[in-house]
Amino acid sequence: MKKHQIHFLRFTQDETPKVKGLKDSKSFVYLNKMMKKYGHEQIDFFYDPKVNGRFIVGVHNTKLGPSLGGFRLWEYKNEQLAIKDVLRLSRGMTYKSAAVGLKLGGGKAVCWLDKKGKSKELLKSYAQFLPFVCDAYITAEDVGSTVPDMDFLDKEFFKIVHKKKCCVACVSLKRGGSGNPSPFTSIGVYESIKVCVQKFMKRKNLKGVKVAIQGMGNVGRPLAEMLLKDNAFVYVSNRSQGKVKDFLKYAKKKKKEHLVKNVSMNKIYSVDCDVFSPCALGAVINDKTIPKLKCKIIAGSSNNQLEDEVKHGKLLRKKGIKYAPDFIVNAGGVVNCYFEYLARTKGGKYTKKAAMKLIHKIPRNLVRVFNISEKENIPTSLAANKLAEKRFMK
Repeated sequence: MKKHQIHFLRFTQDETPKVKGLKDSKSFVYLNKMMKKYGHEQIDFFYDPKVNGRFIVGVHNTKLGPSLGGFRLWEYKNEQLAIKDVLRLSRGMTYKSAAVGLKLGGGKAVCWLDKKGKSKELLKSYAQFLPFVCDAYITAEDVGSTVPDMDFLDKEFFKIVHKKKCCVACVSLKRGGSGNPSPFTSIGVYESIKVCVQKFMKRKNLKGVKVAIQGMGNVGRPLAEMLLKDNAFVYVSNRSQGKVKDFLKYAKKKKKEHLVKNVSMNKIYSVDCDVFSPCALGAVINDKTIPKLKCKIIAGSSNNQLEDEVKHGKLLRKKGIKYAPDFIVNAGGVVNCYFEYLARTKGGKYTKKAAMKLIHKIPRNLVRVFNISEKENIPTSLAANKLAEKRFMK
């Protein structure tokens, strides 16, 4: 796009933009193949030369409602990796929303950052793009973006579109939103770990249960606090040691430092534990890491944990590791965003009571997945897909 000075491109299942040389590019070949594989409705590319803004929005499925998904800002190594993230994550959002019973589709947006990183000018550029996609896609907070960023995008959007419309979710409580979705995600993960431990370890509580958490960010940290409160033994790892040290101080303050151990990111896979909880980026369960795993259960918040949901789902099953599918376990955040979207669309006020009621049903949904897996003798990853597809493929 930069080479041809093109600012906007839209790809659908039925139509490809007519741009000279486009079909010869590696990115096009990859995009075309993956759109057909996953069944995406629409992929939009937007380029702003003034700020080197490179944005991609993926709309996977809108059969149940508009697609909702986070706006991720990341320094991708190349364009194909950015495209891969959009496609996998937007598809995951469709399955996540459908499985938990929301009238939403799945979408995702990414900003391929350069070395300058995130800036107000870059966010303003993305806001200019929103009116082109707002009928099909609702932007929410994600890796690299924050609630203040959502507030900024929301304000900029309404400067362009002078009518009441919710195109940005996860805005602050002051703007009538629900704020940071991460604490709600962590509650769903915590409840899921409890039901897994009860079902597969026959334990009534988490006391003494060993949980290895990969990533101490917005979900991993509150999850670790809840586990510590239940006297579980927590192994923690994070790229930034600052976050780990901060949690160790917290544990010491609670007089529970004996229940916490700092582990490097490379060694977290081989920890002899009961539960491995990936709470960072995706594709961490793969050919290299599965042989290292010594856990009984995998239950975490990161999206697309299995690099290949079929192959690696089967490998985990063969190894006897019980996998709690990510989009079932981590649905708490999108549930909360959904109730914000409903309130703001209807001109009402968001309250977390309705959201929490549905979030507490996530473990029940997870048990359904385990039952399908056992009944049909298939990996839980495929059982979760069946549960979701039954709803959005009607």
